[in-house]
Amino acid sequence: MRVVGGNYRSRPLKAVPGMNTRPTTDKVKESMFNVLSPYLSSCHLCLDFYAGSGALAIEAVSRGVDQAVLCEQNHIALKTIEANLLMTQELSKFHLLKGNNRQALKRWFNDTSKVFDLVFLDPPYKKGRYLEDLRWLKKESMLADQAVILCESDQEHQWDSEVDDFEWVKSKKYGQSYLSLLIYRGDEVE
Repeated sequence: MRVVGGNYRSRPLKAVPGMNTRPTTDKVKESMFNVLSPYLSSCHLCLDFYAGSGALAIEAVSRGVDQAVLCEQNHIALKTIEANLLMTQELSKFHLLKGNNRQALKRWFNDTSKVFDLVFLDPPYKKGRYLEDLRWLKKESMLADQAVILCESDQEHQWDSEVDDFEWVKSKKYGQSYLSLLIYRGDEVE
């Protein structure tokens, strides 16, 4: 596993040992960021809500996003993230939140009031929580208007109008992974 593009390009990343996490392959990661490339220049703060190894947040910062917040509760994954963040030699660009994702993020948000321009939702495959997570992030006012959300899943999801204020842009299958791109349109009046 490695950083695919940007300032940290080709630097190796550690994977989380064991079978509890599923790292995004380099090929899928490259495809993800090709899809995201038109949006990255306007993204300043990234949220990796199920960070795993931290690879997606690190890739986003490598490609120009100013800062990233990573949420993780698994102790083994946290050690892997810490090692991967050290590799960047730019620790000030990353905020690692430990513990229950929602509780840790809520505390951080209450302290900073910073909203996210880019969100990665890549929950454990059998516990797909996309709709719950999107509704919660919206309810807590943690999303910037026009925030870009990229969801990764093991099954295709029909977005249609399931979540108010989110515009489905596209979905695509890469190997065993389905990627869906959404844009938050919360402040727009219809």
